[in-house]
Amino acid sequence: MSHFNVQQKVLFQHCDPAGIVFYPRYFEMINAAVETWFEDGLGVSFAQLLGARGSGAPTVTINTSFQNPSHLGDLLAIDITVLKIGGASLDLEICAQSGGTKRFESTLTLVHINKETGRPNPWPDDLRDAINLLLKEAS
Repeated sequence: MSHFNVQQKVLFQHCDPAGIVFYPRYFEMINAAVETWFEDGLGVSFAQLLGARGSGAPTVTINTSFQNPSHLGDLLAIDITVLKIGGASLDLEICAQSGGTKRFESTLTLVHINKETGRPNPWPDDLRDAINLLLKEAS
């Protein structure tokens, strides 16, 4: 599998008074999808990353386009695809659709950091291996 999929139901908390997703909520959904991917797809939760491992993976860049609105009750299929891994960086593509209609598309870069210093730190071997396996399966 070259990508990871997370299902997200659009809840009242995500919507503006018109009943459509207020765009900043998409960024919360993206972050939740990435956290789920780390835990379920890579085998390391953010709690482990930030806790015992003393590191983190903040988003340092994000570019998003919104194609169609999402409405209260929609079920979004959010796909995560690995584009590239660097020494401490990781480029991902996040796409969401519902009912065959694209809702948003985003590219983002995460950087693995040492939590104590806040400085970039190379990806640990277990995470790098898991990510490289996804890249190999995609090619």
